[in-house]
Amino acid sequence: MENFINSIETFSAWLWGPPLIAVLALSGIYMTIKLGFFQFRYPLYIFQQTLGSIFKKPKGEGTVTPLQALTSALSSTIGAANIVGVPAAIMFGGPGAIFWMWVIALIGMSLKFSESVLAVHYREKNEKGEFVGGPMYYMTKGLNMKWLGVWFSFALMIELIPSIMVQGNSVASTVTQTFNIDGLYTGIVIALITSLVVFGGIKRIGRVTEVFVPIMALIYVGGAVIILFMNLNQLPAVLELIFAHAFQPMSAVGGFAGAAVAETIRWGFARGLYSNEAGLGTAPIAHAAATTDHPVRQGLWSVIGIVIDTLVVCTATAFVVLSSGVWKQEGAMKDPSALTTIAFAENFGRAGSYLVTISLIFFVLSTIIVVVFYGAKQAEFLFNLKAAQAIKVVYLIAIVFGSVGAAKTIWSFLDLALALILLPNIIAVLLLSNKVKELKQEFFTSEKYYLKDIREKKNAS
Repeated sequence: MENFINSIETFSAWLWGPPLIAVLALSGIYMTIKLGFFQFRYPLYIFQQTLGSIFKKPKGEGTVTPLQALTSALSSTIGAANIVGVPAAIMFGGPGAIFWMWVIALIGMSLKFSESVLAVHYREKNEKGEFVGGPMYYMTKGLNMKWLGVWFSFALMIELIPSIMVQGNSVASTVTQTFNIDGLYTGIVIALITSLVVFGGIKRIGRVTEVFVPIMALIYVGGAVIILFMNLNQLPAVLELIFAHAFQPMSAVGGFAGAAVAETIRWGFARGLYSNEAGLGTAPIAHAAATTDHPVRQGLWSVIGIVIDTLVVCTATAFVVLSSGVWKQEGAMKDPSALTTIAFAENFGRAGSYLVTISLIFFVLSTIIVVVFYGAKQAEFLFNLKAAQAIKVVYLIAIVFGSVGAAKTIWSFLDLALALILLPNIIAVLLLSNKVKELKQEFFTSEKYYLKDIREKKNAS
């Protein structure tokens, strides 16, 4: 059995190395070119139509507001990876990995935009009158390949069980380390909180995440910005480290063992893709419920999701770790995931480690809430609304089991299961790329959408 698990781990590590990174990067580049580099051509317009419009009444129809759809999607992507994953990328790939994390984030915007556009275009109403959509719907209705939709849906529904167990375990172990509370109690509390939110449906999830996510991100990023100002004299050196070592190998220094350029690119790409989940097909499930007058308008919100997740939160972590110098300390390579906590503690004392711990707890809790919703939507697509309620109970039990360490034997299979979700989604997005291009052209050339927005903006000014 041990040999089998080892071989699974080896295969997963290889698969999530160059093969899948190449698939995602090339797909992102292809969609960026096909869509006319829209994320680089319209950055100001994208901001105005998303975060710049949060106090305006949304146009069109939907179940939740565009902001609620975004914060629900962000709840899934902003998690432990933003706090503990970025230092690992720096330790194994060097500071230059952050440059490549930015690059893949910019390229990945076209993939995330495409997924969300398709999710809104092919969405439908369920028995409760709520809008539902996602890869399983655009595979079924757009490609007429229901079998592919069933594959994606079933694989995601099952994969979320061990995934939720791992999330439950990470919260429980963090609480145990910091507050010395038994993991079982933490698991029960997390399960109870989650049940109060998820049984209220997407509207309640939207209302909770709309408040939860901005506060959560602002507290963490705010702390990181304070550290950056405390070490402001280090900023030019940090930027030089990132840009200089993106293209040249870095030799060993202090606790850092050195890295070749190929490793730098691999770790940067991997961190960016794991963090923002571009191409995975999960975020479109949240975006499909948004109130909008055109699929492309909601697609712009998914682009802002990558800006917040990778370009803001991950970058904040990177600057904290690099400017404080903790990555060069002896023994840093032994436990890279602890570097963010160490950096905060060095600058804020014990309060700093509490801030990171509490941020991590809330990041993971919000992730659990939204992935339970994602899993329920798969059960609804495959079976019915009753099955969706039943799978929620399974996921809540999984949180408790995970919190006492029951997931450890199946952690190895998580990456493999993720590949079974990602590949059919990438295939579907590429096969439907002409539809995405057609919808994008319609939006940006129509007097009803982009041209009208620009005209109104000029008249207002």
